[in-house]
Amino acid sequence: MSQSDSIHAISAVDGRYRSKVDALASICSEFGLMKYRTEVECRWVAFLGDLTTIAEMPALGDDDKQFVNELIANFDEAAALRIKQFEATTNHDVKAVEYYVKERFNERDTLAPLSEWIHFACTSEDINNTAYGLMVKAAIAEVLMPHIDTLIAAIEDLASAHSARPMLSRTHGQTASPTTLGKEMKNVAVRLQRQRSQLSQIEIMGKFNGAVGNFNAHLSAYPSVDWIQVSGDFIRSLGLTNNPWTTQIEPHDYLAEIFHCLMRLNQILLDFDRDIWAYISNDYFKQIKVEGETGSSTMPHKINPIDFENSEGNVGIANALLAHMAEKLPVSRWQRDLSDSTVLRNIGNAFAHCAIAYQATVKGLSRLDVNSDVIAADLAQSWEVLAEPVQTVMRKYGIAEPYEKLKAATRGRRLSAPLFAELLTELQLPEAAVAELRDLTPDNYIGVATALAEKPFD
Repeated sequence: MSQSDSIHAISAVDGRYRSKVDALASICSEFGLMKYRTEVECRWVAFLGDLTTIAEMPALGDDDKQFVNELIANFDEAAALRIKQFEATTNHDVKAVEYYVKERFNERDTLAPLSEWIHFACTSEDINNTAYGLMVKAAIAEVLMPHIDTLIAAIEDLASAHSARPMLSRTHGQTASPTTLGKEMKNVAVRLQRQRSQLSQIEIMGKFNGAVGNFNAHLSAYPSVDWIQVSGDFIRSLGLTNNPWTTQIEPHDYLAEIFHCLMRLNQILLDFDRDIWAYISNDYFKQIKVEGETGSSTMPHKINPIDFENSEGNVGIANALLAHMAEKLPVSRWQRDLSDSTVLRNIGNAFAHCAIAYQATVKGLSRLDVNSDVIAADLAQSWEVLAEPVQTVMRKYGIAEPYEKLKAATRGRRLSAPLFAELLTELQLPEAAVAELRDLTPDNYIGVATALAEKPFD
């Protein structure tokens, strides 16, 4: 798409952000849908030809098989536009694909007699659901998964590089027991990895069982053929998981599973984006400046965290679309209504906003520089966080009301190293307890945070 075209696009996905989602265009566009529909129609004919139980349908010769495979592999804009020409007359998008494939078969004397086997015993939804299955499978494997893996790797790299860097925690916005920067990054990487793993295991379903899922037409022509087995074999040959229990439509439950999984992954990313935004705000991270780039139109000093804000906004749009599709698609009146059709056409939009968000966060991370001086200074001014280990050790030695004593001594009080040493004396602790506590500082009171940050994914 040219820049001139992009500025006239209604959707930001096809306009401003087109360069970031180009890889999805050939998969999730109407072109992509027509391409996958054509593939299913062609493969069904070839599959029928290989069945010994259908005598009237001969197997395709090697040259014809090559022609059909090339028809699939070389599907291009001219093919898509020809289908649109047919659709202008049929007012039916799947029938237009059938007529296109028939037209191409009629180019060869050996295939022309087989043209009526195209779409044999099929309802449009047999073609549609498998085409969408192939589309979703390709979009996840070729576009979303690589972006998700890059995102997880970028966060994991941050966790590894700063696994031992002490950092003040904040719970309820208040100073809390220290952690490490790497441990907090690792938490997010592991959460994302768990959703990524679940996403990769969701079965992408397909059905090929006729008008209401009972092979009615199939049996009228070939009552002795085991159509349940044939249909399942064909679905599996496409790389999908067979669902033999359907109405006219595959019920889309697997799509809801995919969308819900992406929503969870996206919510984790949203949480991360906001945390990084806040860390930038309190100077734990500096942003690397880019020459010539403007942060604010009126305040020249600013470098705004726009990538994380961009990611947050796109996650919101993606999840709104994903939530609606997950709620809508598994619901269909009786054996079929068409309300899912227009919704399915928005899968690409939802995936595109996901992809934009993942790339924005990765870009933002690439421009971060850890402000170690600020992190260390924050810790050095927060000795009050050591009240926790003191009262815990006091419990060990049976000292009465340790929590209450520490609360009275520290609540609302800003401690320092000298005041901490003074506090240990005031509490009249056993010498053994003092020995255990005297070497504690905010930057070494980090538990096993470093080990957790460096622990591999299970």
